[in-house]
Amino acid sequence: MSPESTGQNRAVAKLQALIRIPTVSHRDPELVDRAAFDRLLVELATQFPLLHERLTLIRVGSHGLLFHWAGESAERPVVLMAHTDVVPVEGTWQHPAFDAVIADGVLWGRGTLDDKGCLVGICEAVETLLERDFTPAQDVWLSFGCDEEISGTAAPDAVGELSARGVRPWFVLDEGGAVAHDAFPGVSRPVAVIGVTEKGVTSVELRVEGRGGHASMPPPMGPTARIARAILRLEGAPFRASLPAPTVELLTRLAPHAPAPLRPLMANASRLSPVLTRALVAAGPESAAMVRTTAAVTTLSGSPALNVIAATAKAGVNLRIMVGDTVTGALDHLRAAIKDDQVWLDVVETGEPSPVSPFLGDAAFELLEEVIGEVFPDAIPAPYVMMAATDSRHFTEICERVYRFAPFRMSRAQRESIHSYDERINVADFIAGVGWYRTLIERVR
Repeated sequence: MSPESTGQNRAVAKLQALIRIPTVSHRDPELVDRAAFDRLLVELATQFPLLHERLTLIRVGSHGLLFHWAGESAERPVVLMAHTDVVPVEGTWQHPAFDAVIADGVLWGRGTLDDKGCLVGICEAVETLLERDFTPAQDVWLSFGCDEEISGTAAPDAVGELSARGVRPWFVLDEGGAVAHDAFPGVSRPVAVIGVTEKGVTSVELRVEGRGGHASMPPPMGPTARIARAILRLEGAPFRASLPAPTVELLTRLAPHAPAPLRPLMANASRLSPVLTRALVAAGPESAAMVRTTAAVTTLSGSPALNVIAATAKAGVNLRIMVGDTVTGALDHLRAAIKDDQVWLDVVETGEPSPVSPFLGDAAFELLEEVIGEVFPDAIPAPYVMMAATDSRHFTEICERVYRFAPFRMSRAQRESIHSYDERINVADFIAGVGWYRTLIERVR
């Protein structure tokens, strides 16, 4: 076996070791297995001894980590991010979620894509460079949160640490986009989408109060009926759609690779945005979410018994606020759509969209494109608006260049497995991702 193959197998084994530790986040602290997070930190130190020996470690919160790798210069520091926690396991899996089974060249398990693949990819890239006594041209910081999946405090605490030390990163890179296959109808080449912003996240609970009572005497428009009507009204009143600048650039870059009838339309996306916007809305939920704020009803509650009329009915609504929209505007839209002053809106959490990081003619973005072109020559690099939330949104306080990209090839089925069942990564794709991180660190100047 060649030394290169040995190193590749070593990297995969490290990812398997971390996947087998069920670091599941819960909003209820009583449900969190703190011992699992303790084991993961021990395992991380065991698997990456040089990283822990030669880099300065700052503990953040309960299990967050912030490593400092001193470079030849501290003028343009770089932050590479990942998180150690995962979401709970649901559904029926082909292979147990925490067994890290490899079958037919595919590694199965919760966290392979979100986000232990990135965690191990970064750490293995650093470890192999340290084995060569490599020193980066600029300071490199590694920020590994432990509560990303519950919008926790580790990332803001890391930002506070960096700010207190006067660190103003040149750019920050977190999870987010990927080398996405089957991403756009008619485009056969994969698209390496780099998130240059992300939607804001706001959660609201719709609430209706009533008298309750015996189910044998139901009143008209009781709490559950009123909540149901509110949901239907909300479903029938989608938010306005628009094409933000990153989406215009994405479509422009895809135009030469699109079916012939669509090329002129996409190539002139900035001028023909109203037509394209309508087309994307009609193309399905994934593309529609690219162009507007979305509201998803995620939780419902009513009576505790089948023969009891609910005294209180609730519906949880998760809003993803589009770039250009605001939380205030979104809440106003909800009230106007529901048109019922007996439906109360209780705001649970709010988050505005992130600022748009520079991409056209920007040296940091061009560096990401360059490394993508080298490792994934068949991919089309492009900016995009990320629809999910990441820890990196907190880093916009100290850095204007915050990007979101996981250097792994992902099919549509793999992307759908994130936060669902059968999450998995091809072994070869994981190894390529390690190489991508290593090349990126080497190219920072």
